[in-house]
Amino acid sequence: MRAWMLPAGSDGFDKLTLEELPDPVPGPGEVLIQVHACSLNYRDFAVAAGRYFGGALKNPAIPLSDGAGEVVAVGPGVTRFKEGDRVQSAFFQAWEDGPPRMSPALGDGFAPGMLAEGVVLPEAGVVPMADSLDYAQAACLPCAGVTAWNALYEGPRALVPGNRVLVLGSGGVSMLALQLARAGGCEVIATSSSDDKLARIRELGAAHTVNYKTTPEWGAHVGRELGGVDKVVEVGGAGTAEQSMAALRTQGEVAMIGVLQPEGGPNPRGLMMTGGSLRGIFVGSAAMARRLNAAIDVSEIEPLIGARFGFGQAREAYAHGWGPESFAKTVIEVA
Repeated sequence: MRAWMLPAGSDGFDKLTLEELPDPVPGPGEVLIQVHACSLNYRDFAVAAGRYFGGALKNPAIPLSDGAGEVVAVGPGVTRFKEGDRVQSAFFQAWEDGPPRMSPALGDGFAPGMLAEGVVLPEAGVVPMADSLDYAQAACLPCAGVTAWNALYEGPRALVPGNRVLVLGSGGVSMLALQLARAGGCEVIATSSSDDKLARIRELGAAHTVNYKTTPEWGAHVGRELGGVDKVVEVGGAGTAEQSMAALRTQGEVAMIGVLQPEGGPNPRGLMMTGGSLRGIFVGSAAMARRLNAAIDVSEIEPLIGARFGFGQAREAYAHGWGPESFAKTVIEVA
């Protein structure tokens, strides 16, 4: 089979090479997936650059956590899946349900990656696709979709209809959060530095948009002029957390994903004024993925794909996803 590989010590996605590898064979408790589509997340750029948790790759690795495809073989003892099932990867391979369990995560050099024609995964690390989605749409969900779902609908302050949500930027997590919140009867406010992207976000149903370049104190603006929000999907991190706190209504929650600006030390004093809370989000469990997919089937959400590339165009897909034209999810169609 063919697979894209990053070398040990990789310092950028320009180091990707397409290689021929032995065909994988499922062992006991494993399933073999013919991958049909993958999608990119911000994390994938950090892995390629050697800046993800654990530093640079110690060994060559297949990247990407997010993929969807068809089960083409199962190993002995597999009971959950059969040949022909449409499935997607689970980000954490051993966090099935319950409290966070930081188990091996796909595509970071410590677990398999999805940017290949075939991938073997344990059956516990595989989730049935939403019936209403095609492979490209389902490939948008294992990391970004589950992260958005966890931020909005898991934990002690799950959204209810009529709540207000703030999403930051136009990346995959934020746009999926917008869609999920709108489907749940909530009002959404969004930020971006691009007026063109803000116009697209309004077309998707955002009630208010804020250009954070022309409104640098956007948190206070949302909190005071726009009436505040019950939930912030905080993808920025330390660099934007204080502004997100300022945007909260009484007893609101900042769902901290925080990968874009992870360094620094936000002062949490603002939470005292609203009785707000800060909840850490690191993707989610396979059970959350199943609940997300059930909600997608009911609400008929179609994950937004900003650009599609062929399997041989992986480097071009990375370049697009890293560039200023990127919007929502970038997908690589494998077969």
